[in-house]
Amino acid sequence: MKIRIKGNSVRYRLTKSDVEKLGATGFLEERSEFAGKTLVYAINSTKDDTLSADYVLDRIELRMPKVMIDELNNTDSVGFEDRTGPVSLLVEKDFTCLDNVEEDQSDNFPNPLIRQ
Repeated sequence: MKIRIKGNSVRYRLTKSDVEKLGATGFLEERSEFAGKTLVYAINSTKDDTLSADYVLDRIELRMPKVMIDELNNTDSVGFEDRTGPVSLLVEKDFTCLDNVEEDQSDNFPNPLIRQ
């Protein structure tokens, strides 16, 4: 799982195994270690209807409706977004890049723009 933050926008990108684990357990968490502090970012399944998030004690927690998690797992749906709160939220499948990159992309979803 990766996050991208720009201004008041938070974007979560999920690999194939992330989507599978989120569907099976309803929870994902990653940590980034800094000098003396740790940033934690997580996704928790919820029964709510919309995406929502909190930032408390160096932890970004995104709450994602179970129905959205199921749709990510069982359809070709690319992702979900919510722009109603103070922070724009986006959760999406992580596709392979069109450019050559050194990053390991073996667990990414096939990019629909690449012809097979």
